[in-house]
Amino acid sequence: MQWIGKVVGATLGLAVAGPVGSVLGALLGHQFDRGMGGRIIRSGAAGQTPQLFFEVTFEVMGHLAKVDGRVSEEEIRVARRIMHGMRLTPEQVQVAIERFTSGKEASYPLGERMSELKSRIARRNDLTRAFLEIQLQAAIGSGEIANEKRRMLWQVANDLGVGRVELAQIEALVRAHMHQSSSTASARIDLDEAYRVLGVEPNATDGDVKTAYRRLMNQHHPDKLLSRGLPESMVNLAEQKTHEIRAAYERVKSHRDFK
Repeated sequence: MQWIGKVVGATLGLAVAGPVGSVLGALLGHQFDRGMGGRIIRSGAAGQTPQLFFEVTFEVMGHLAKVDGRVSEEEIRVARRIMHGMRLTPEQVQVAIERFTSGKEASYPLGERMSELKSRIARRNDLTRAFLEIQLQAAIGSGEIANEKRRMLWQVANDLGVGRVELAQIEALVRAHMHQSSSTASARIDLDEAYRVLGVEPNATDGDVKTAYRRLMNQHHPDKLLSRGLPESMVNLAEQKTHEIRAAYERVKSHRDFK
């Protein structure tokens, strides 16, 4: 599967900067396919991570869609939009659909597959967060998250070693991105949502807020991505996430009136 690196790269790009970012991710994935990644894939079990990541992404998406009893037309449309955002070829779309369909089966071994995925990406926080962001995009995009879906998202996150507080923060980032995409640039972020984006409680100290902001900016800043091999000409595609984090911080800072 020579194309799998591009697909995983597109998934990461989609998580970092929405559909536009998937172009960036696909470029990095292409480098993965041609260079080091290609050698890793041929090296054995550890190199199967990109393929496993791709497969489980759509399997869990299908399982999540079916967990409340039926898969709606809107859930199918959302899954298709995600595939489109990842710039999949017809061949890749077919594989994604097959994985999505297998995930809908009542006998789908969710725990087993999550355990397998965790064993491959446990030390890659970027992949873990990207996986959860994609699942949340699918869940939020198809409407209100029902209790059954919420419980499954908690289970999936827990299986990957992510607690509910961090999951809530990831969800807030996803919602902020979706809100930003559907609203004017001048729309002001909600205060509660701002706290969730930063991953702190409203009763956190000013120092805790500042620390959380600096940590997030350190994790997501385009300069960091540049140091990991991102082409300089494409750094602007990764700036949206830091913009959302900065907007959340400015909203909290304005409310608290600190410098």
